Amino acid sequence: MKKIAFLSGILLVMFSGIIQGQTKHAKKSKYMSYKGLVMAGYQGWFNCEDDGANKGWTHYSKHGKFEDGYCTIDYWPEMKEYKIKYKTPFKYADGSPAYVFSSFDESTVELHFKWMKEYGIDGVFLQRFFQVLVSENRINHADKVLRSAIKAANKYGVAICMMYDIGSMDDSKYELVIEDWKHLVDDLKLTNQGDKTTYLFHNDKPLVAFWGISSSTRSSGHIPEIYNLIDFVKNDKKYGGCSVHLGIPSRWRTLGSDTRGDARLHDVLRNVDVIHPWLVGRYNEDTYEKFRQQNIVGDVKWCKEHNKSYSPTVFPGFSWHNMKGDGSNKIPRNKGNFYWKQIAGAIESGAEMIYVAMFDEIDEGTSIMKCAKTVPVGKSIFVPIEEDVPSDHYLWLTGMAGKMLRGEIPFTKEMPIRK
Repeated sequence: MKKIAFLSGILLVMFSGIIQGQTKHAKKSKYMSYKGLVMAGYQGWFNCEDDGANKGWTHYSKHGKFEDGYCTIDYWPEMKEYKIKYKTPFKYADGSPAYVFSSFDESTVELHFKWMKEYGIDGVFLQRFFQVLVSENRINHADKVLRSAIKAANKYGVAICMMYDIGSMDDSKYELVIEDWKHLVDDLKLTNQGDKTTYLFHNDKPLVAFWGISSSTRSSGHIPEIYNLIDFVKNDKKYGGCSVHLGIPSRWRTLGSDTRGDARLHDVLRNVDVIHPWLVGRYNEDTYEKFRQQNIVGDVKWCKEHNKSYSPTVFPGFSWHNMKGDGSNKIPRNKGNFYWKQIAGAIESGAEMIYVAMFDEIDEGTSIMKCAKTVPVGKSIFVPIEEDVPSDHYLWLTGMAGKMLRGEIPFTKEMPIRK
């Protein structure tokens, strides 16, 4: 009898270990649902010479040079609060040098998350590009930024979520994404920081986002591969048990213009939890309402009929002249009125969550973080924050958007006035 009891005890311990090993995610988070949140995208991809990453002026330089006439950013960061600053060849009108930040520095990420807390921004989706997974140098940078983000999110109680950009993915290498997710869960403890976990859950499960399938402008549609990725993060016994957020083209419902027209997309969408159309550049302030009526209203209706959550993209403005030569300030911000029009329109259409493009995207001029009013002068043309609004205006508006989405302040189509 004692032998039987002893063996039973061993089996019980082994069985318990198997059960505990089935998932490496926290059971609960401060953020158990995306519903009621305004989340921004976070690139974290800026590097400077001498920042220790050995990547040069990444996402600042053009054709290998970062100097007047050669850069990829259209907005210049407001640098007053950064602990570490890097001198550039750019100069202001008075001849003084201009400085920028590196995302590789932990203090940079910490400051950005401090702003999120200060202005009431719910959190960010950390962008992780497929190209990162095939380069040791890039993955070292991405992991460093992610570690900094996890630490800052814990400190300030801000939500974070992983978003894989697979728009450039070599279809034959999709398993690299699976292996990377294992790495993030095992080594960085991304979804399980113990009592401090602020990883974003949805439908009571950790949320994993994928972006970039079925686009007519991308090299591959990734339809077969996305099935495999979704199946893994949802059903794998050890690393699964997750909800899925899928970023897709703006005409996903009708399979129009910017999609590949592949009807399998709708079958994929029936297997995900959150549908997120990319809307940057699809309209301006004058054409937004027509777009909303033709697309967003119907999108929300489709998602409700199919029991899916819908997260429309909103953005403050758009400009990528220094990168593409496509005209500076192409979609003007109009002091925040354009941004607020989209926020109000999303809520009026019935959206229960919102995705902001982007927190730190100064390359394409969609950043909501503090950007400069006074910018360098010369051949490169930078867009200054409007003179009569503060540099933190778009951070403040984003915090107000979350309050309006949750009903903490009355709904209004007019941009709120800051007191």
